Amino acid sequence: MGEFQHTIDDKGRITIPVKFREGLGSSFVLTRGLDHCLFVYPRSEWETLESKLKALPMTRADARAFVRFFFSGATECELDRQGRILIPGALREYAGLAKDCVVIGVSNRVEIWDEASWRAYAESASGSFAEIAEKLVDLDL
Repeated sequence: MGEFQHTIDDKGRITIPVKFREGLGSSFVLTRGLDHCLFVYPRSEWETLESKLKALPMTRADARAFVRFFFSGATECELDRQGRILIPGALREYAGLAKDCVVIGVSNRVEIWDEASWRAYAESASGSFAEIAEKLVDLDL
């Protein structure tokens, strides 16, 4: 959980917040996410997701397209001594990451967003937050 502002350095490295490092472990997976952000998965979550995606019917074009998109962008990451990871250029380009970023905790994964994109997404989604909650979740908030 949480939201943290960070910057990408000239070499394409970003610091992973201390709060997320233990949950991610020593080796984890970075890939293209939905909504033009990046998803970061601990190995155990990645393996669970991989099993689910392998079970999709490969006779369906949409399943093949999603699996190709998701796995082709995936890369294994390890933290350096300063708690940073190197984000490959193709992933930085996909997510529009240039300098200012937001790193957020989302249940079983971490997401990395371009700061302006995150602010626009959050503003857009906040207006319909109650409506979305009504449709998806039965919570007493």
